[in-house]
Amino acid sequence: MSAAATARVALVTGGNRGIGRAIAERLVADGFRVAVTARNGQGPEGVLTVAADVNDGASLDAAIAEVEKELGPVTTVVANAGITKDTLLMRMSDDDFSAVVDTNLGGAFRTVKRAIKSMIKARHGRIILISSVSGLFGVAGQANYSSSKAGLVGFARAITRELGGRGITANVVAPGFIESDMTAELDDATQAAYRKQIPAGRYGTTEEVAGVVSWLAGEDAGYISGAVIPVDGGLGMGH
Repeated sequence: MSAAATARVALVTGGNRGIGRAIAERLVADGFRVAVTARNGQGPEGVLTVAADVNDGASLDAAIAEVEKELGPVTTVVANAGITKDTLLMRMSDDDFSAVVDTNLGGAFRTVKRAIKSMIKARHGRIILISSVSGLFGVAGQANYSSSKAGLVGFARAITRELGGRGITANVVAPGFIESDMTAELDDATQAAYRKQIPAGRYGTTEEVAGVVSWLAGEDAGYISGAVIPVDGGLGMGH
């Protein structure tokens, strides 16, 4: 059997920046062969970047075929790609709602549906869905985003019921406030107000999210499926 066929191969959607990039870097460090999807830009050094839009099934078909040709069968998929279109419910257009749900939840469905083929054949796989604390207790102005991220929990649990007997796990990681370009742009007063809500008293880092994904992708988490793991400094306790 070739090295490519026996390697651990991970696919991370939206892996060219932010949390997705940190996840890709961590999985490379863990010894995975890693590919990332990106609509534009490049993933980190040491990964294969493939052009794909999670809203476009044909582009995902082509991307996964390229990944499996270059790296081998996918054994781990991290559905990370997502968008926001925040506004109050009364002002939210039908398109604002459907675009976010179709990208964040529908995109995960389209990616996972295609990636599981190799996992089913191998009777081994790891599916990791990047949700948000917003999906657990709701955020004003994010009816679309909160709904899409909550939907990932049901998706993971349905997958667990369907494919758990084939050695495939499906879990959810729910980050809270994470250091990013977006949070860096907030004024000091707003940042202080947000930190006040977090028992840990600080924002998380993309590396801390990546560390949880690393564990879920490894052998130690083989008996965990359908779980939701918050990475939020205690912000969402009880949900």
